[in-house]
Amino acid sequence: MATVFDAIEFAARAHAGQYRKGTRIPYILHPLSVARILIECDASDDVVIAAVLHDIVEDTKITLADVRAEFGDDVARLVEGMSEPNRSDTWENRKQATLDYLETAPQDVLLIEIADKLDNIRGMRQDVEQDGAATWERFTRGYEKQKWYHGELVKVFQRKLDSGCGAQLAEEFAREVRAVFESN
Repeated sequence: MATVFDAIEFAARAHAGQYRKGTRIPYILHPLSVARILIECDASDDVVIAAVLHDIVEDTKITLADVRAEFGDDVARLVEGMSEPNRSDTWENRKQATLDYLETAPQDVLLIEIADKLDNIRGMRQDVEQDGAATWERFTRGYEKQKWYHGELVKVFQRKLDSGCGAQLAEEFAREVRAVFESN
């Protein structure tokens, strides 16, 4: 049976040489941060493993079949739930599709998604504090579109994660979104 340590090694190899957008921060730190958030929520092993692997299909040469072979059907299902099906579509269509999917997504996918978005918005807040408006130049869509998308995510997460650790993460995400977008 695969462990979180196996997933970390697998993801580190797959993401080798990748950096966070516009930074010198090794990309692997992001999925590890997402996993940490979920470990602190006492999430299941499969959820934590999927958190470590959540961007691997979108951002590396690893396929869903590779994930399934290494980590099983349950982890592959979670990773698939975290992967955008059509990366060639417009940003607006992809983000709307994500919002629509989250309305019916399983709770374990929602937990990974909120942990992912929470880590992203924390990084965004740090970037805005450090670089100000220049932060928005690193994104496919700037401040107004990012504000819209994150505001919609807040609504979905608060509606769908209404108890336990998920609700706590949704509230923390909402606070971070306000800090980023209400300070401008």
